[in-house]
Amino acid sequence: MSAPVRSVPETFDCRVAFAEELIALARTDDRIVAVCNDSVGSSNLVGFAAEFPDRMINVGIAEQDMVGVGAGLALSGYVPFVCGASPFLTGRALEQIKADVAYSQSPVVLCGMSPGMAYGELGPTHHSIEDLSWLRAIAGLGIVVPADPNETRSAVRWAAAAATPVFLRVGRFKIPAVTGERPFTFGRATALRDGSDVTVVATGTMVSRALQAAEEAADQGVSIRVLNMSTIAPLDEEAILRAARETRAIVTAEEATTTGGLGAAVAAVVVTSPTRVPMRMLGIHREFAPTGSTAYLLEHFGLTATDIRAAAIGLAHA
Repeated sequence: MSAPVRSVPETFDCRVAFAEELIALARTDDRIVAVCNDSVGSSNLVGFAAEFPDRMINVGIAEQDMVGVGAGLALSGYVPFVCGASPFLTGRALEQIKADVAYSQSPVVLCGMSPGMAYGELGPTHHSIEDLSWLRAIAGLGIVVPADPNETRSAVRWAAAAATPVFLRVGRFKIPAVTGERPFTFGRATALRDGSDVTVVATGTMVSRALQAAEEAADQGVSIRVLNMSTIAPLDEEAILRAARETRAIVTAEEATTTGGLGAAVAAVVVTSPTRVPMRMLGIHREFAPTGSTAYLLEHFGLTATDIRAAAIGLAHA
């Protein structure tokens, strides 16, 4: 019997949804400002700058200053969205994120644009695979990774009103819409598909791939639950514990290093719980991602729907 033919879904650049929602919010709230590091184009802020030139602050290639300016604006009553390529925002300005934003509890929305391996051919210096790991180590900082354009819009609205330090990881690699009209809820995972054999906990670009893996695994008699873990910090521990109780294994999938990222966070919950289940962590395992297209790199590191399906089925049959 031939495999069923599945249609190819339309895909979206989440930076577009981010920019559209930011402009819509700025039209009704003059406290909203954008701060960037000479990245108006790559952060998709051209439209914002055209409509609100006095609220577009470009500090140039000076990420530490960018975060400091954002913190100052937040403490002055503004709602700053500090935008830059994620490897440079988080790598160059880590001290300022720690001290000026998180420790000072400055309500800054840090927007890591084009994270993971979205920059592809620009190579290891531009891959942002460590951001989740080192930001998770900072107290008082929320970490949000939307799964699709709808959740990106909802997360932007939440962040504008939350008055708390938060890192928003805004994807560039095109992905399908998977969350429907579900509103983003900070600190809560969303079950996008129920299942009884294995739970796949995915975040960001991996969520749509996890759903595809679950659909294909069902053809082989394996029932996969898919959790969209859009908040990495604070982690929805109850959803993880429920998955450990109700399914026989857990797979995590992230476009990031597993050293300290989503997989490590989930494993820390599972290993200290009364219900310990086998786990498999899919991601980049403490190495530099090479140069290549994003699609090639995701395949290289075993982050395709086929890889997720294989990991889940392997644990289900173990």
